[in-house]
Amino acid sequence: MEKIVYQKTDHERLDVFMADLLAVSRSQVQKMIKEGHILLNGIKVKAGMLLNDGDLITYEQLTSEDIDIKAQDIPLNIVYEDDDLIVINKPKGMVTHPAVGNYENTLVNALLYHFKELSDVGGELRPGIVHRLDKDTSGLLVVAKNNESHHFLSKQLEDKTCFRRYIALVYGEIANDEGVIDAPIGRDKHNRQLMAVSDQNAKPALTLFKVVKRYHALSLVDIELKTGRTHQIRAHFKYINHPVFNDHKYTKRKMLDDTGQFLHAYYLSFIHPKTKERMHFFCDLPAYFQAYLLSLDPSFNALEYLRKKRSEYERKL
Repeated sequence: MEKIVYQKTDHERLDVFMADLLAVSRSQVQKMIKEGHILLNGIKVKAGMLLNDGDLITYEQLTSEDIDIKAQDIPLNIVYEDDDLIVINKPKGMVTHPAVGNYENTLVNALLYHFKELSDVGGELRPGIVHRLDKDTSGLLVVAKNNESHHFLSKQLEDKTCFRRYIALVYGEIANDEGVIDAPIGRDKHNRQLMAVSDQNAKPALTLFKVVKRYHALSLVDIELKTGRTHQIRAHFKYINHPVFNDHKYTKRKMLDDTGQFLHAYYLSFIHPKTKERMHFFCDLPAYFQAYLLSLDPSFNALEYLRKKRSEYERKL
């Protein structure tokens, strides 16, 4: 059982608080409370119970035994595949793996359909998943077919020998041409679905960036992750007052539409677990991203920029 102490002076409903914490629907939380998966101060209570400062909430995360993860015939954009791993260009709008309240139409559902063998290091809910991308972040991620490859790739993420670069459109014209955001990230105190820079219950997070192009009230930035915290780029750029464009969770600024943030993982490099050779992977900007940038300034072609950067990275590594 997981534990959390309610530390607010306002009296929030138990089901509302837990829905935010677990990032699931209230109806799902109400079911969990009814079935005894969520307890307040060690006892079973009603979903509408009001919380007090200092209340202890214990809750049980649902496991794969509680959930039927279905293989689904969902098309995948496979960039590379061999006996040990798969590199996939994940589209915007696809959740990486199942979680409470969302068990279908994820990358994992598609992987189970297309591949017979996947690592089980991450458990039955995350077969093959070495690292993840947010639902509305597109781009490259690597999937392990066996446990040996999974451990080898995960170690590279820990040792920072796996290189990941992103391109993002952010609000505001960033003054400096490049920068470093070195600020720890933890759960947002006011919204448990979000992450925030914090000095409490936070982990170190390091993001490097360069400004590629400045538009009117917007900036295109090339980003390198040195750590892999949840929502790291989105939380860090909100912290420096340049949230990712069109990100409905991390800003209330004027939006283009409701399709989510303009953030794309365009470059991935790691050492192959068997051959021990360094591999490089690249994917172009999604069409909607490129089209919007061209509408801002037809004279600048972001695709050409990214392709040049790919060659630079490969030479350096």
